[in-house]
Amino acid sequence: MKDGINDRTDEYGGSLENRCKFILQVVQAVSAAIGAERVGLRISPAIDHLDAMDSDPRSLGLAVIERLNKLQFKLGSKLAYLHVTQPRYTTYGQTEAGAHGSEEEVAQLMKTWRGAYVGTFICSGGYTRELGLQAVVQGDADLVAFGRHFISNPDLVLRLKLNAPLNRYVRATFYTHDPVVGYTDYPSLDKGNVGVERLSRL
Repeated sequence: MKDGINDRTDEYGGSLENRCKFILQVVQAVSAAIGAERVGLRISPAIDHLDAMDSDPRSLGLAVIERLNKLQFKLGSKLAYLHVTQPRYTTYGQTEAGAHGSEEEVAQLMKTWRGAYVGTFICSGGYTRELGLQAVVQGDADLVAFGRHFISNPDLVLRLKLNAPLNRYVRATFYTHDPVVGYTDYPSLDKGNVGVERLSRL
């Protein structure tokens, strides 16, 4: 959907209307097959990765959301969720490629999209426990998704509940053929962590 990578000259390229067409057709077809309430959609309009960027991510995100809202109204049922990934890529001092705006700009983008979408809104992108709690409390999201931390913390939910330290992930092992290293060798909490104070009932 991004104008920086979509160079099509047919009905799926050019205008926002055309670039949003395919994703709406897919959502509508899958919803017809299994029910809209079982369909979730993830978009990343503001992420610039591998040259996939858009000159106006705010408008692109709003265009998708406007059409999803109309589709939900037409179907008479809301989608399971809309999951939007934001470009907050820095965690533990590890930074992914891509030039991103300030935290304030990113936060405003997410607030804008969340305010426009009618339905369950999930956000993700470098969230810590504290930032995730803050997003939900402030109404910026209904749910917060974690990805990389789930790789390095098989018991992430428990760790978040206990406010326990997290294992640092090793990016170099994310895409390897080894069936163990980087996949099943991260430690879970052991008996030595039992005494961790329960600071939240997250």
